[in-house]
Amino acid sequence: MKKNISFALMAAFVLASCNNQSPKMDEQPTAGNPDEANTGMRIAYVEVDSLMTQFEFAKEKSKEIEKKSINARNTLTQKGNQLQNAANNFQQKLQNNGFTSREQAEGVQQQLQRQQNDLAALQARFESELANETQKFNTALRDSLNHFLELYNQDKKYDIILAKSGDNILMANPKYDITQDVVNGLNKRYKKDAEKEPKAKK
Repeated sequence: MKKNISFALMAAFVLASCNNQSPKMDEQPTAGNPDEANTGMRIAYVEVDSLMTQFEFAKEKSKEIEKKSINARNTLTQKGNQLQNAANNFQQKLQNNGFTSREQAEGVQQQLQRQQNDLAALQARFESELANETQKFNTALRDSLNHFLELYNQDKKYDIILAKSGDNILMANPKYDITQDVVNGLNKRYKKDAEKEPKAKK
């Protein structure tokens, strides 16, 4: 069983701030940015791939889910091999007239069918558990990012913050890239939350 962990929802993330007022006289547009000078709109973007590889929470949860996926795949492979060996032995014994009666052969065949059904049910359970785990991770990651950007944007006052992933944005000026700011801020908050957890458990 091969389970790919999808983070497609991150690529579709767009945050529009509530700051629709005209810029104040003392707010100067970024130098060399004609769009801001003409429209007053402030735009930034976050590299999703970098966020996934540098945000400690994302790295830890990705490794955790991948480990569960590998364990599930190994378990299914082991049980599948055992079932295949049992089926081969049954077929060989059947061909060599190794069963004392037809009823005995049918009993073994039914047992193999139950094992096959159990294996299919186990695979479905593993897939469901991994899907739920991935969905919880994506939801937690999205909520954490949304909450951070709301606080971050209180000072920055961007009108739009885009998620740049793959080719969904064909070209972007690096000066609009706030990825490192976001990664640093998320990791700082995550570290503080992690330090509070042991105290909360006491």
